[in-house]
Amino acid sequence: MSKRVVFTGGSGKAGRHVVPYLLEKGHDVLNVDLVPLQQPGVNTLVADLTDSGQVYNALSMHFDMAEFATGTGPAPIDAVVHFAAVPRVLLRPDNTTFSANVVSTYNVIEAAVKLGIPKVIIASSETTYGVCFAEGDKDFHSFPLDEDYDSDPMDSYGLSKVVNEKTARAFAMRSGIDIYALRIGNVIEPHEYGMFNTFMADPASRKRNAWSYIDARDLGQIVDLCLGKDGLGYQVFNAVNDTITAREPTPEFLAQWAPNSPLTRPMTATEAPISNRKIREVLGFVEQHDWRKYVSL
Repeated sequence: MSKRVVFTGGSGKAGRHVVPYLLEKGHDVLNVDLVPLQQPGVNTLVADLTDSGQVYNALSMHFDMAEFATGTGPAPIDAVVHFAAVPRVLLRPDNTTFSANVVSTYNVIEAAVKLGIPKVIIASSETTYGVCFAEGDKDFHSFPLDEDYDSDPMDSYGLSKVVNEKTARAFAMRSGIDIYALRIGNVIEPHEYGMFNTFMADPASRKRNAWSYIDARDLGQIVDLCLGKDGLGYQVFNAVNDTITAREPTPEFLAQWAPNSPLTRPMTATEAPISNRKIREVLGFVEQHDWRKYVSL
């Protein structure tokens, strides 16, 4: 079913693939970002999401000039997809990264709730698992990493995402709307599969990403599935592809490269260390872009 969606951060690495996917599925999208998205059929509203007044306006405006012809004012919004953020550490000062990500997410969710928008999807991150931007060589507690893992990041970015998940849960409890947090893995664009042979030649280099990834186009499918699945309240979903980025079977690979992280259940031969079982079972996700289609074994 076609929905009217405000997408924040659509000009970023993930957004510029997810937005076209949503358009192909028939959704009407307004991009809210600091820079324009070069995508036919999508207007970009330039807004600072740390300013709550701008957020309220962004979520209650026409999507494009043609909508003025209705004469009835802006149409209702069906959902907000909030991807806008300082995307990692070392781009801005740590306090700016934390405050921008936390305040913008609070503002977006608060405005959505108070404007009566029934669904919000936020971009959380694999960094909540605490290893990606850790000081030193930190081990994961166990594998596979699923959504009830004890999140313990030590960096400003990962911490901001943990706080955003708590913010989402609080608003979902008080309002009853659906708020889904996607713990997005290392985003891989189509042109980046050339890096995978390098990844596999140096397995230790991928520990911080838990030897997992998400194809940007498959992330589009996940967002679309979230838009179509109502009534779940607050949920966290790992947004990753099915398989480990290694040639060796997962159990043997992890025994060698993560010997201090026990397995809490048997894992299949190619299973990704970050588990996407929940999005497959709850949302019906079916991977379309296994890295093995694009990389010579």
